[in-house]
Amino acid sequence: MMLVSGYSGIGKSVLVQEVYKPITRQRGYFISGKFDQFQRNIPYASLIQAFRSLVLQLLMENEAEIATWREKLLVALGSNAQVIIEVIPEVELIVGSQPAVPELPPTEAKNRFNLVFQNFIKVFTCQEHPLVLFLDDLQWADGASLKLIDLLMTATDSKYLFLIGAYRDNEVNAAHPLTLTLDEIRKAKVRVNQILLSPLALPHIIHLINDIFHCEPATAISLAELVLTKTGGNPFFIGECLKFLYAEALVIFNYERSSWQWDLGQLQAQQITDNVVELMVAKVQKLPPQTQAVLKLAACIGNQFSLERLAIVYEKPLRETAVHLQVAISEGFILPLSNAYKLVELDVEGLSNRVALEYKFAHDRIQQAVYSLISEADKQLVHLQVGQLLLQNTHPRELEHKLFDVVNQLNFGRTLINQQTERNVLVDLNLQAGKKAKASAAYQSAFNYLKVGLELLDEDCWQTQYALTLKLYSDRK
Repeated sequence: MMLVSGYSGIGKSVLVQEVYKPITRQRGYFISGKFDQFQRNIPYASLIQAFRSLVLQLLMENEAEIATWREKLLVALGSNAQVIIEVIPEVELIVGSQPAVPELPPTEAKNRFNLVFQNFIKVFTCQEHPLVLFLDDLQWADGASLKLIDLLMTATDSKYLFLIGAYRDNEVNAAHPLTLTLDEIRKAKVRVNQILLSPLALPHIIHLINDIFHCEPATAISLAELVLTKTGGNPFFIGECLKFLYAEALVIFNYERSSWQWDLGQLQAQQITDNVVELMVAKVQKLPPQTQAVLKLAACIGNQFSLERLAIVYEKPLRETAVHLQVAISEGFILPLSNAYKLVELDVEGLSNRVALEYKFAHDRIQQAVYSLISEADKQLVHLQVGQLLLQNTHPRELEHKLFDVVNQLNFGRTLINQQTERNVLVDLNLQAGKKAKASAAYQSAFNYLKVGLELLDEDCWQTQYALTLKLYSDRK
């Protein structure tokens, strides 16, 4: 296990991504997932994201290869394949429909889930193709994920698995669940290496500015000192600060001299914020109104989002939604996860409906900046509307796969639901979410959903909603 720690924007994710090429060159698998600050209640979110991407890679193989993987998975999972399908539905596309597994008491269900997931991972870890699993933002990991990470690392028969975790050490103290999990892993004598990334010092920034502006180190010093003062040497903030100076024509290219130039006195007189979120907010506010509107909704959904889901909550066609995102992509706020986004903008009938697109915010600070543009008074209402639109536009057969996303949005705005009939609908959804989390041994998440469900019940619930109330109390035990 390798841990990469440091402040937000220090370059943890960028450093780890450099590992990708040499690993794939040696026929290894590199998969990654990211924990989300707004989705902490979704069990195994980052692990599911990572293995979903791996399963989708396998589905792009030819039929003979898929048949080989089908056989390997069925041998490894046996009669418990449905346990994995419950959390990674795409697995069913490889192994086919599987029989339901019997309900077990909590301890046995937890042991079954952990064993089945370990067996699932072993299918993809062998000498011919080792597996590298990168989990970003571990400081936001849910308890169930941390327990599973502990089991994966301490399993005595675990081979050909390299887990890389990145986290913000300034947000993790001695009592943090991540710290406690890492302590348990170390006690089991697992080799855990650590890289601590520090801010850039003045010589580094001088070198950087020298490379960017092709100037002499002596010329770069004054600008480097200013940038260091404003950014504290944080690489992400340095990049944004330099972009700001260029956008405001405080750093310009002199075509007569064929060189970049700036007026130090003018730079020092500028009110350049030393808060990266404030700087990003100012940049976002310069985007067209429709782009800002769609970005705010995307920020509510999470760090990563699909075009289909965004279009639902934006209440616009897929193509129009994609077009309104385009400015954010060109400005570097949003990153498409494939080049297929270019096809959606083509005015070809039916094409946009056949292209599945995923995007992500280029950095957490960008998502945070966009989200901060929603006033505190409106946040609950926006989340409630997002949840209602997702629920209305999700087919009942698909709801189980999107259940946590829908319920989390609705729960955020639940205090605004005044009609008890609507509250009862959310009670039932929290019951379903609690059961689903419980089935995958994520007991803390399950308890949280069931607790919210109970809070939403009417005072005379035992008379008006007896069956629903009984189920909630029974499952909370």
